[in-house]
Amino acid sequence: MLFELSEEQLMIQQAARDFAQTELKPGVIERDEHQKFPKEQVQKLGELGFLGMMVDPKYNGSGMDAVSYVLVMEELSKIDASASVVVSVNNSLVCYGLEAYGNEAQKEKYLKPLASGEKIGAFCLSEPEAGSDATSQQTTAEDMGDYYLLNGTKNWITNGSTASTYLVIAQTHKELRHKGINAFIVEAGTPGFTIGPKENKLGIRGSDTHSLMFNDVKVPKENRIGEDGFGFSFAMKTLEGGRVGIAAQALGIAAGAYELALEYSKQRKSFGKPISDHQAIAFKLADMATQIEAARMLVYKAAWLKDQGQSYTLAGSMAKLFASKVAMDVTVEAVQIHGGYGFVKEYHVERLMRDAKITQIYEGTSEIQKMVISRSILSK
Repeated sequence: MLFELSEEQLMIQQAARDFAQTELKPGVIERDEHQKFPKEQVQKLGELGFLGMMVDPKYNGSGMDAVSYVLVMEELSKIDASASVVVSVNNSLVCYGLEAYGNEAQKEKYLKPLASGEKIGAFCLSEPEAGSDATSQQTTAEDMGDYYLLNGTKNWITNGSTASTYLVIAQTHKELRHKGINAFIVEAGTPGFTIGPKENKLGIRGSDTHSLMFNDVKVPKENRIGEDGFGFSFAMKTLEGGRVGIAAQALGIAAGAYELALEYSKQRKSFGKPISDHQAIAFKLADMATQIEAARMLVYKAAWLKDQGQSYTLAGSMAKLFASKVAMDVTVEAVQIHGGYGFVKEYHVERLMRDAKITQIYEGTSEIQKMVISRSILSK
């Protein structure tokens, strides 16, 4: 077992760390307060090659490995999970889905500008009545010959109003249930495609989350991804990579809160000495550090398995389940260590605590991850 990062991976990690400190940290509290999308920062992330990290350079990608990707997600998420979720969605769901399953024409037209960061994408699976039960798609795509007619609503879509390219999952053959589902590429501005109000969220408030409505939207036949009925498989295969990205986000949120708590505990004095000298605080920090390191090993292993071309379904679910719980536990303790200051926005930890919760919900809830894990271990 080799636990050392390569020189290139260390350079990528440092670049992400520097970017988070110099570009994301200034204004992060204000963006959270006013639900402001980090447009300029996302543009710079694209220029750094962080929006198409694992895409082949022939499609304008950076050609990096999955381990480098989770390193970047971790560092960005320590400071601003609203920015890192854009990186996650664009890399894990949109770019990966198009590169792995799109045809050459789709890659040329859509993947290239997404991988370069010129445009960003959105992944549209969830619906008002189809969250964890992704088979219950109510959005329909009626085959009209040379085009599909799309009707329905999608909920909680990241990059909802800022994306240019939307990957939309819809039901074409209802009688076939999940085998009748298709995946489509829909362009922003297509007639009949409207965007609902921005969601007012607990956490990741800078992230651009909307409902999307499709009313007789014409989607050209050439914009279907894969064969007829491939949509559900496309969504599930794509989400496997998404789980690893969100696991890395959860890890970063936890690590960011821990680093703030550790620094604060050395500066804040109580009863004549730093609070870190009190066993009650020292033991909290010990637990936090151990949990984070365990989560980090799970996340890195899942990314490594992906790089090796091995199955990472089980590893990805374990990483997301555990890292998201660690994010919640550690951020709550970080607020506790800060005491009254932890409840104040300028100390950052209250925001990280709010951001942590979503990692247990999106890209498959913790309950869904337990289903994936239990089925895997019981089938052996």
